[in-house]
Amino acid sequence: MNKAADISTKKLISLAPNNWAKWVTGIPDIVTGEILNTEFQWISRQSDVVIQAESPQYGKFLILNELQLRYTSEMPRRMRAYAALAEEKYKLQTYPVLINILKISNSEIPTSFASNFIGLRAIQDYRVINLWEVDVNIAFETPLPSLLPFVPILKGGENESTIREALRMLRADQQLNQLETVLAFFATFVLESALVQEIMRWDMTVLRESPWYQEILREGQARGEAEGEARGEVRGIISSIETSLEAKFGSDGLELMSQISQISDLEQLKEILRRIVVANTIQDLRNVL
Repeated sequence: MNKAADISTKKLISLAPNNWAKWVTGIPDIVTGEILNTEFQWISRQSDVVIQAESPQYGKFLILNELQLRYTSEMPRRMRAYAALAEEKYKLQTYPVLINILKISNSEIPTSFASNFIGLRAIQDYRVINLWEVDVNIAFETPLPSLLPFVPILKGGENESTIREALRMLRADQQLNQLETVLAFFATFVLESALVQEIMRWDMTVLRESPWYQEILREGQARGEAEGEARGEVRGIISSIETSLEAKFGSDGLELMSQISQISDLEQLKEILRRIVVANTIQDLRNVL
């Protein structure tokens, strides 16, 4: 049986919390303390990590990190809620940061929540970091080991030699080597899966435990629940398949949607979504269909 690996957001940030905090806040003399419990009274999310920090200029405060596989329109309201709940629980000012992992469109992502209801305003600013805009050299030079598993989707990180260097660094550190599976997962978005399997250990059993893989599977289910029972869930899965095909294969992947959209069996659609993750080429997916 494969050994379970801790590839959660909390694990990634805890690898080098000081360097992570300097990166997301831009404060050079920041010092981090405890990674705090994010189980608030009403909500708790695995991708939400709160760090206690301190600097000479700002004193003690909180850094709220939200890693999102793909940006959704609910995020501004969610960031407002997280910041307020964290401040209420720990009685400290909060610096909220939204880190988006995969690019889904060229639309501008908002950096604040704002509402005006019957003359009453609510405003919450937060920092947005899109990983596809982050220079890959930051992961190697800072160093930021938390970013090494994301190297394939960072700016300039899509080539094989760079991915191999990230792999070498992960394997050289006992704390980091279990993150090789995450690197393999994101490498399949830019390299053929056969090559990924050739150069690194590919453990889907461990990967399925990761919050990002589970998020991909939940996307379809969540959209389905919002639209209704079985029929809505099928539509939600199909929508998630379309997003995943576009993210991994671009317009070539979207050509398969005319065929996939005709499928109504929920389990078959879930299997197609899983196959997209490990598919070498578009032809592999055609063979599955």
